[in-house]
Amino acid sequence: MANEEDDPVVQEIDVYLAKSLAEKLYLFQYPVRPASMTYDDIPHLSAKIKPKQQKVELELAIDTLNPNYCRSKGEQIALNVDGTCTDETSTYSSKLMDKQTFCSSQTTSNTCRYAAALYRKGELHLTPLHGILQLRPSFSYLDKADAKHREREAANEAGDSSQDEAEEDVKQITVRFSRPESEQARQRRVQSYEFLQKKHAEEPWVHLHYHGLKDSRSEYERQYLLCQGPSPVENTELVKSPSEYLMMLVPPSQEEEKDKPVAPSNVLSMAQLRTLPLADQIKILMKNVKVMPFANLMSLLGPSVDPVAVLRGIQKVAMLVQGNWVVKSDILYPRDSSSPHSGVPAEVLCRGRDFVMWKFTQSRWVVRKEVATVTKLCTEDVKDFLEHMAVVRINKGWEFLLPYDEEFIKKHPDVVQRQHMLWTGIQAKLEKVYNLVKETMPKKPDGQSVAAGLLSGDQRVQAAKTKAQQNHALLERDLQRRKEQVQAAAVLPGVRIKEEPMSEEGEEEEEQEVEEEEEAMDTSPSGGLSTRLPNGLPAGRAAAGENFNGHPPPGGASSPVARELRAFVEATFQRQFVVTLSELKRLFNMHLASLPPGHTLFSGISDRMLQDTVLAAGCKQILVPFPPQSAASPDEQKVFALWESGDMSDQHRQVLLEIFSKNYRVRRNMIQSRLTQECGEDLSKQEVDKVLKDCCVSYGGMWYLKGTVQS
Repeated sequence: MANEEDDPVVQEIDVYLAKSLAEKLYLFQYPVRPASMTYDDIPHLSAKIKPKQQKVELELAIDTLNPNYCRSKGEQIALNVDGTCTDETSTYSSKLMDKQTFCSSQTTSNTCRYAAALYRKGELHLTPLHGILQLRPSFSYLDKADAKHREREAANEAGDSSQDEAEEDVKQITVRFSRPESEQARQRRVQSYEFLQKKHAEEPWVHLHYHGLKDSRSEYERQYLLCQGPSPVENTELVKSPSEYLMMLVPPSQEEEKDKPVAPSNVLSMAQLRTLPLADQIKILMKNVKVMPFANLMSLLGPSVDPVAVLRGIQKVAMLVQGNWVVKSDILYPRDSSSPHSGVPAEVLCRGRDFVMWKFTQSRWVVRKEVATVTKLCTEDVKDFLEHMAVVRINKGWEFLLPYDEEFIKKHPDVVQRQHMLWTGIQAKLEKVYNLVKETMPKKPDGQSVAAGLLSGDQRVQAAKTKAQQNHALLERDLQRRKEQVQAAAVLPGVRIKEEPMSEEGEEEEEQEVEEEEEAMDTSPSGGLSTRLPNGLPAGRAAAGENFNGHPPPGGASSPVARELRAFVEATFQRQFVVTLSELKRLFNMHLASLPPGHTLFSGISDRMLQDTVLAAGCKQILVPFPPQSAASPDEQKVFALWESGDMSDQHRQVLLEIFSKNYRVRRNMIQSRLTQECGEDLSKQEVDKVLKDCCVSYGGMWYLKGTVQS
């Protein structure tokens, strides 16, 4: 208190925050000069800046008449740089080093704590600095002198004979074409130092006009350093409460926030973990453990946690593999990240890891070489995938880390069914990307089935009985349908029952269509075949007479099932415009996986019912002429497109679809000319690009309908 009384407040100064030059004000720090000489006294010949890099170059004149200037040295430097000839490209046109270049470098990237102050009439006006640049002499003229010296030496060695020039004129030139750049090579090139230097060099210079300290323009611009507000009341940026002001003076340490652990193991205690929301707890645990049974997860979360909420949260961050939960690939490899080993982008890593997870849904064992051959990833990346969820066994391969959790499978069949649908969609995507051989039915894990080749005679007999029972049920269903048709024809003799349209591609495809009509899509898990039919309905409900053979459900188009299916189809084609039957079935399985258990769409939807709904929703089937050697499956060769959506692009899209009904692949100039012929000469490039983006993909210089290109 005594010290405060001895040091009274002499004057209070109002502080203002001027913001007129807040984004334009730079501080230049010149090299140290004698106090009697300022840089404002030196003529500034030119000034230029690169705004993005905040790089400045200034050319200042050198006083060649100063007694301290060595004229002979200046002449020698000019001779070394420009040589004996003088032209417009010469650095020193006066044959004397009469100027010096200064280049800038950033002193700090964080300038929010610095400001320029102007004191006037008892008021202090502060303007935040946008950048602080230190100017240092540039010796680029020495590089130019070295280049001249090397050129002179090369000329002396090569000689000036006309014979040599003639030989150079007839020198053979080898032309080489560069290979297409892979994604991995492009990532490495973009991150290289040479690429960054080239990118910085490509930024154009912006030339500036220098105005001295006493120039009228400088006086005018200096007025912007004063706050333009009429009163200090409006300057609310500097009106802070004592606590806010103290927080600005002593900000909290950011190092502690950066060093906060994200892993529960060895750093984050369980007490700290349980203070987080349930979704974050599950995500942190799965991200670090990577593979975990559901029972272990519940024991870590505590007895008070609702298992239903945990089941809902675990499905957002993990996938079910052999009854255990494995963290999703996009959690470990977020977008815009890359492999630390090979630099491969996260999208490719996620696809490769999903393939490994899918292989473990088929078998207890995975061979590393097989994974590397299919995914085309390096050994280190594949080893990382396998170490996440498996353990290596000598002379056997990699075995899944945990035993098959049959208890969870029996206790939560709805979750198992939903996960199976997700895996069906992932399998279809992997088959398309990696050109895998399609499997009709996923195999059971080795932990719950006997290995092939070790079946006993009783087991073979039992398997034959089960298959016979399934075939018997299918035959009875077909017989019942035929009886109903005969009875309907007898009751209403004047009414002809509408037959399914014949395919134009021959009797073989007709038989295939009939089989697809009678067989519904598989929306049930692979297990439990003894109590469920192939379309996912319990046998009891089938015997009760529920219709699920692909014909309209009870109530016709007004039934809940038909309305839900129609809404799904319309929403899908509003987003994609062109969809193959294979892709539509994959999207439908993904849609089913997002629905709650017991939804009406789980009653069983056949391929025929799905196709009829598509045609009823205003879409048309495009008969694309696939080449005879095409590897596309029958479902991939069925292409449906939205014919009318009500927008201005309907006519353009219809012309495009007619082109692809006669051609498998088309060049852009053909599409452009046909659209111009049908729609008029005023068709813009943007309209053509839009219809191509909506319906087509480009591959190898040709355009294909979406889903039809075979790489």
